Amino acid sequence: MTANNRRGFTLLELLIALAIATLVITAAYATLFSLNRAHEVASQGMEQRRVLRSTLDMLRRELASLRYFSDDSRLRFVVEDRDYFGKPASTLTFSTLAAPTPAPVSDQLRVRYRIDTSRERLSLTKASQDLLLEGDEPKAYPLLDELEGFLVECSDGNRWLKTWDTELTKAVPKLIRITIRLREGGQTVAYQATVKPRITSR
Repeated sequence: MTANNRRGFTLLELLIALAIATLVITAAYATLFSLNRAHEVASQGMEQRRVLRSTLDMLRRELASLRYFSDDSRLRFVVEDRDYFGKPASTLTFSTLAAPTPAPVSDQLRVRYRIDTSRERLSLTKASQDLLLEGDEPKAYPLLDELEGFLVECSDGNRWLKTWDTELTKAVPKLIRITIRLREGGQTVAYQATVKPRITSR
């Protein structure tokens, strides 16, 4: 065997092979990155929908058990119509029955749902306080972030209203409709829950 038959790769061949290998690795990395990103987005969307369902279920239970007595000023039901740059940002305040707990507290709560815009985006928050205990104003905690709107509407049997105050109406709405708007896939999607208060009021 002669020396000519045993020669190695030329520098040009090595550079071409290196360039091809770099292109293959880059394409594989980009594909893997895209797949990971898509998985993260899908997971975030699933988590947001899970929290949304949980929030709507909690609102249904609490509103179905809301308490109102015309002679007790603590048991007001109030809906305030607000907006944030054209997006609905209702405030909802009412008293409700809470699930029993082992702690030495009553089963009656004063709750308030409102939109927080302190971070230049809509976040739905909730604050709750034992109705029978005196104390400082309860601290609100976030439920849902990056909303496109939170709208509360009340029906008197004939029409839907965006404001309600039992100090004026002397009665709770016959139906309460909650609409939460989220951004999904580049468009705004609305999720709704309609509740009929079941607790007898006077």
